[in-house]
Amino acid sequence: MTTFPSFPAALHADGADRDRADKSGLYGWLIGTWDMDAVRHFDDGTTRKSPGEIHFGWVLGGRAIQDVWLVPAAKGEMPSLFGTTLRVYDPGIDSWHIIWVDPVGQNHLRQIGRADGNDIVQHGTDATGAPVRWRFTEITPRSFHWLGERSPDQGATWRLQVEFFARRQD
Repeated sequence: MTTFPSFPAALHADGADRDRADKSGLYGWLIGTWDMDAVRHFDDGTTRKSPGEIHFGWVLGGRAIQDVWLVPAAKGEMPSLFGTTLRVYDPGIDSWHIIWVDPVGQNHLRQIGRADGNDIVQHGTDATGAPVRWRFTEITPRSFHWLGERSPDQGATWRLQVEFFARRQD
């Protein structure tokens, strides 16, 4: 058994595990640091915009990708966002299991992620059982647009709740 000198050394990996390398491209392009503008959409039609950052890295021997999303709270702006996502490829369903944890808002979510044309779409349900859809769109090597949507009617219609406009920092 390999002994790691610290928790970070045990968690972080230099790249994708070779057994998953052919499937790692769906999310592997995200590895690195991103600046973002977060826009929260409220039911009354108003929006609030806040700056933030996202950090993506290989973890668990290159068998998963983990990220940290940070949007500091600012007076008059959307509440702080501080959460992490773990993405793990499942060859049995040829898709990715997505687990989101937000310890500030106590939001926990499971989704399945797949390619959808040039986009990445993640489907799941929130704590009330309502369908949620998270989408990476307008993907380039240096930017992406991410949309978080919720359906009040089991997928017949979708309401935009939050979006992130990300730009690669490194």
